[in-house]
Amino acid sequence: MSHPPQPEKPPEDVMEAYVGLDEEAARARAATRGWAHVRALPPGAIITMEYLVGRINFTVEHGRVTRAWPG
Repeated sequence: MSHPPQPEKPPEDVMEAYVGLDEEAARARAATRGWAHVRALPPGAIITMEYLVGRINFTVEHGRVTRAWPG
């Protein structure tokens, strides 16, 4: 399985614009903004902290994004 090419720097985007969107709309916005990977997580999820250029992370609660951050 091939992986999408990794960008050298994260796309220019406004993280606050994702807060309040439903998960599907947030994923669609991320795709149009050039994010190669989207990671949606429940509140309080235990995650690895490695930084991945081209990835956007969402905390999703009750189907809505409550936090977004790059990496």
